[in-house]
Amino acid sequence: MESIKFIIDLFLHLDVHLNDIIIQYGTVTYIILFAVIFAETGFVFTPFLPGDSLLFAAGAFAAKGSFNENYLFLILSAAAIFGDTANYWIGHFIGPKIFHRENVKFLKKEYLERTHKFYEKYGGKTIIFARFIPIIRTFAPFVAGIGSMTYSKFILYNIIGAVAWVALMVYAGFYFGNIEFVKNNFSLVILAIIIISILPGIIEFIRHKLKSVKA
Repeated sequence: MESIKFIIDLFLHLDVHLNDIIIQYGTVTYIILFAVIFAETGFVFTPFLPGDSLLFAAGAFAAKGSFNENYLFLILSAAAIFGDTANYWIGHFIGPKIFHRENVKFLKKEYLERTHKFYEKYGGKTIIFARFIPIIRTFAPFVAGIGSMTYSKFILYNIIGAVAWVALMVYAGFYFGNIEFVKNNFSLVILAIIIISILPGIIEFIRHKLKSVKA
C-alpha cells in the first residue's frame, strides 16, 4: 500500500520531486533522467515508472533554465532508443520461454497478450505507436524480440518512435510548461497527460469487452 501511495505521489507531484533532485544532484540529474527513461522502456517489470509525464516535466524545468532543452532531447532520445534495444534483446533471448508460461513473477501475461494483439493490428508500426501508450510502450519491444520483427526493421522503427516521442513531450513541456496556468496547475496538467496517454488503451479494452459480450 505504501509503495502504491509513493508511485501515485511521484506521478502527481513530479514538479516537486524533480525540483528536489535538481537541487540535490545538479547536472547529474541528466543521468538520473536517462536511467529512468531507459528503465521505463527497457525492462518489462518497470512499466509503472513515469514516461510521458516525466519528459513533459523535464521540458518545463528546461524552460526555467534547470536544463538545456536540446541536451535533454538528445540524452533522453538516446535513453529511449537504448531502452527499447535492450528490451528487444531480452525478449529475443528469454521471451519465448516466458511467453508460454501462465504465471511469471513480476510479469503480467495479459500485458504480453494485449501487446501481441496490438502487433496483429498495426504490424511493425507498433513500435512507433506504442511509444505514446504506457505499458504497451514497455512490452512492445519485448514482444518484437520474441520473434515478431527482424532487428534491422525494429531499429528503424525504434529510432523514429523514440525521437518523435521525446521531442513531442520535452518540447511541449519547454514551450508550454512556463505558461501561468500550467505552472499554477502543474499537478492537474500532469494528471491530464497521464489520462490522455492511457486513453487509447482504455478505449481498446472497452471495445474488446463489448466484442466479448456480443459474441
